[in-house]
Amino acid sequence: MKLEYPIRLQAYMAKSGCGSRRFCETLITAGRVTINTKRVTELGTKVNEEDVVMVDDQLVEPADRTYYYALYKPRGYVCTNYDPNEKLYARDLIDIADKNLLFHIGRLDKESSGLILFTNDGDVAQKVMHPSREIEKEYLVSCSTEVRREDLEEALKGIYIDIPQPYRIKRFEILSKKWVKIILTEGKNREIRKIFSYYGYDVKQLVRMRIGCIELGDMQPGQYRAVFPSEIEAMLKGETEPVKKRKVSW
Repeated sequence: MKLEYPIRLQAYMAKSGCGSRRFCETLITAGRVTINTKRVTELGTKVNEEDVVMVDDQLVEPADRTYYYALYKPRGYVCTNYDPNEKLYARDLIDIADKNLLFHIGRLDKESSGLILFTNDGDVAQKVMHPSREIEKEYLVSCSTEVRREDLEEALKGIYIDIPQPYRIKRFEILSKKWVKIILTEGKNREIRKIFSYYGYDVKQLVRMRIGCIELGDMQPGQYRAVFPSEIEAMLKGETEPVKKRKVSW
């Protein structure tokens, strides 16, 4: 990964596997970053090639290559890379030498399972999570009671629950009395669970099946695979058809 110096600190950190640029900005403003042992809190700070950057007293350096992985997160695992109250971390399931460089794009809560992407590319992470991209996320949801169509139709229009912005689903498909397919283009915290709880449903299972054109496919819980750059490119373009089905040669 070749960088052109000087480079903004948050961009340098994002390319070093610290997270998306937005997350890196929070680390800077929180006073957790130093350059050449001097604490830095200004977002406009530039980094030169010879500078030593540390986050929480840990050296960070740009990786020689970028990684993209799709993981089938099992239920019970957390997406955060560290929590003193947790023992099962989703990232630990990706068994590569540079695992410590990876961070998740978006998140799935502990009780949910399914597809989640990991990378060390902060620029891509920022683009995937930005609401303007409207990248689809597809979920299968199981409830303890029959799901009413009129509730989901109302959720298409948007409902206000606990923040000034509405929670809204993009599309839905009723698969059976208790199973539905839900498609979102936003990433509000625990959005599906809050929508279903608003209507009085008890969610028993929540599985993310797809992010853009990247599908869970035949992976089993705990399994992961490398994601091709062509898949990332197609996802960022808003495509929803899996790249492999379009007979792209690698």
